[in-house]
Amino acid sequence: MPLYEHVMIARQDLSNAQAEGLIEHFSTVLADNGGKVIENEYWGVKTMAYKINKNRKGHYAFLRTDAPAAAVQEMERLMRLHDDVMRVLTIKVDAHEEGPSVQMQKREERGERRERR
Repeated sequence: MPLYEHVMIARQDLSNAQAEGLIEHFSTVLADNGGKVIENEYWGVKTMAYKINKNRKGHYAFLRTDAPAAAVQEMERLMRLHDDVMRVLTIKVDAHEEGPSVQMQKREERGERRERR
């Protein structure tokens, strides 16, 4: 099955438990349609670059999935219909990276930046 990575932004006025509940809800939607969530990460409340629906901050969540295209389309459809979800981004990848995502790594673990000119 194809591999996907999803990033979801939920409204800022949700509690942490409600935001994590959304992750579980959409994970079960994916599982009901024949897919599986390999890993999920809750990144917490982060400030966005611009306002979305009059919100300056949002709860960010990251999912790594292995699912058929129909299951991903159904999950995205339900995410877009949900009132608490502001944005969704899905990317098809060839292979999942091992370990935590870049957002969850400490600055020392990320590696050096390239030199500015």
